[in-house]
Amino acid sequence: MWTLSGFIDEISDDFSEQCKVAAGLGLRHVEVRSAWGINILDLDAAQLDTLRQTLAEYGLSVSSIGSPIGKISIDDDFPPHLERMRHAVEVAELLEAPYIRLFSFFIPEGADPDSRRDEVLSRTSALAEAAADSDVILVHENEKEIYGDIPRRCLDIVTSVDSPRLQLAWDPANFVQVGVRPFTEGYSMLRPYVGYIQIKDALLADGTVVVAGAGDGEVVETIRALHADGFDGFFSLEPHLGEYTAFGALSGSELFTKAWKAFTDILNSEGIGYA
Repeated sequence: MWTLSGFIDEISDDFSEQCKVAAGLGLRHVEVRSAWGINILDLDAAQLDTLRQTLAEYGLSVSSIGSPIGKISIDDDFPPHLERMRHAVEVAELLEAPYIRLFSFFIPEGADPDSRRDEVLSRTSALAEAAADSDVILVHENEKEIYGDIPRRCLDIVTSVDSPRLQLAWDPANFVQVGVRPFTEGYSMLRPYVGYIQIKDALLADGTVVVAGAGDGEVVETIRALHADGFDGFFSLEPHLGEYTAFGALSGSELFTKAWKAFTDILNSEGIGYA
């Protein structure tokens, strides 16, 4: 039985609407990235309390904090960002979220990512240490234009930092958008460190994001392999089918539902149970 979740701010800016649609699809978990057009780490205490009450009203739990940690330039000032990481841990604990998504810093255009390796690893180690006294697991997303955008450097991060607080999030569309065939070129290398799956797909030809199974993200092959080896984590829908925003994309209820159906159709065809 696999557990579905989703970046529900792609449904609407209004948090109640986000939860209503998610619950209507049968989701029991959600990934919280923003509410009322405000990043999850910028919500004040009263807003976080309202968010918690709304989640409870719809019977929803939080799978992960979709944080922007590490989504700054490697040349930006780091100490304030480390404090933001500590706050992210506090928010995750408040919402009883087992995971926090993070990134490994944007590399300046034209620079060789490997030339910034030492600084990336130093900063990522500090981020992991900020979660050391919690039960929260940090999952690194393979975003475009950051250090950990391709499988080799994702592996470098997780093995070099070597922290029980750090795992990998698997995003097939992001791999496709940097010219990688995810399953063929990355699965066997990264599988031992993958703790969280993000569901979106893309076309190698031009990077266009499409529903799961309609692109070159080798989603079906990955799903079969994960099922065969007993993976039992979260699968978080991140449709990215609508207008792009500061947080991701506003797909709306209809396109979010389309993405949910495409993925659950794959699970149904493979005989994989989900909730």
